[in-house]
Amino acid sequence: MSEQQAQGADAVADLNNELKTRREKLAALREQGVPFPNDFRRDRTSDQLHADFDAKENEELEALNIEVAVAGRMMTRRIMGKASFITLQDVGGRIQLYVSRDDLPEGIYNEQFKKWDLGDILGAKGKLFKTKTGELSIHCTELRLLTKALRPLPDKFHGLQDQEARYRQRYLDLISNDESRNTFKIRSKIMAGIRQFMVNRDFMEVETPMMQVIPGGASARPFITHHNALDLDMYLRIAPELYLKRLVVGGFDRVFEINRNFRNEGISVRHNPEFTMMELYMAYADYKDLIEINESLFRTL
Repeated sequence: MSEQQAQGADAVADLNNELKTRREKLAALREQGVPFPNDFRRDRTSDQLHADFDAKENEELEALNIEVAVAGRMMTRRIMGKASFITLQDVGGRIQLYVSRDDLPEGIYNEQFKKWDLGDILGAKGKLFKTKTGELSIHCTELRLLTKALRPLPDKFHGLQDQEARYRQRYLDLISNDESRNTFKIRSKIMAGIRQFMVNRDFMEVETPMMQVIPGGASARPFITHHNALDLDMYLRIAPELYLKRLVVGGFDRVFEINRNFRNEGISVRHNPEFTMMELYMAYADYKDLIEINESLFRTL
């Protein structure tokens, strides 16, 4: 066995041991009763906290005496005897938690908290403060395990390096890669902006059939599926053009659709057989009007 193969075998063995240990912890939680109570409610996200309080000094935060409730995934943990620091990641970003044995109910710190793993979902309540280095943090008075993570996280320093794994296991990429999460957020804002722009221009958003008897609207190879009830072969649409034009004929002067198209062609990181496209149609207009709409849309975004 080569050195590389030996390292690979050791890595698999380590992973199996980690999975076994986490499953044993889960079994112990279940023996204690309800392992994941669903009664914890957060009132802030990390980005909201940073936006509202990053600019304040610790003295101001102490005077305000602000208590918050947050929930998210434990990404890092530094245990220093009777106290620990946690990096908690939620939908908005990350926030630091300060956990002291003396501030939690008896037994929570040593018997529960120290047995939790990176990747676990936690709920925390406490008061805002700033550390000596000026980092906004939460001094926890309540800390609960909300969901047990059975698989370990990617390496905290190098993240998920395997490009194929990033695409096949997108959830891991989102957990470990801030840039990937931001891409999703930006896309959501872009889509909302496009829709608002079109509505402001008096366009009506519609949905047209995804399965069609005759593929049309573009020159591309379609995906074929079968409708069992009708005993009929149908095609996943390659473009919504024909149905949108019928709506214009029916009296809707301005229509648009943002939806999925399917083209049974090549595949790469830049070309996917399943993709989102916007198509619009506008009566009583020519190409100059459409150029103006497109240019205004890009300026707006």
